Amino acid sequence: MPKKKMSLAQKVNVLRASVMGANDGIISVAGIVIGVAAATSNAYSILISGLSGSLAGMISMCMGEYVSVSTQKDSQKMALISERQRLDDQYQQEFNYVQKKYEAQNIDPKLAHQATTELMKKDSLGTAVQERYGFNPQDFTSPYAAAIASFISFPTGSILPMVAVTMAPANVRIIATMVAVLISSLITGYFAAVLGKSNRVKSMIRNAAAGLLTMGVTFVIGQLFAR
Repeated sequence: MPKKKMSLAQKVNVLRASVMGANDGIISVAGIVIGVAAATSNAYSILISGLSGSLAGMISMCMGEYVSVSTQKDSQKMALISERQRLDDQYQQEFNYVQKKYEAQNIDPKLAHQATTELMKKDSLGTAVQERYGFNPQDFTSPYAAAIASFISFPTGSILPMVAVTMAPANVRIIATMVAVLISSLITGYFAAVLGKSNRVKSMIRNAAAGLLTMGVTFVIGQLFAR
């Protein structure tokens, strides 16, 4: 039996989990290593803290995506059960609901009626669910795919701040790490905006600001305990 291909919506959701996982890996681990680097110059301590943060974040992001998407999927399944019951008990009311939704989009009533008739005849459940709940029953997102995407992307993103803080000379390692994280935050902010179809400049600035704020706070805390 051939394996069912992922729909575009499912692929986009996996990409979203990947981008956000990488972004969290970059910012979270950057905050950790910057804080430790501000407190001590011991490269081994900095590296271990970064690795520990990467491992903890990887598991946290993975399980967070799994729980979140599973909850969404369960809600969608309940919506399907509810809508199936409505169609069995009050088909005409659901038909009228779908038609009114089309008419609300400035579609001529006769054309809306014709479209509703054809779509409900072809797939009454899918049509009614799409109009009432706003999702396609054929596009259930896999919690496993989202979890795996985060499991891979978080540690991948965390590599950048760890490499920057451990490979840069001791006298510039904090600045070098901040610059590297700033650039990568702008990149992930851009891709997040592309996937979300939002303003790219705002997303990039917001993401960069979040990264700088995180590193700034942990740097100050590290300085308080510097030896």
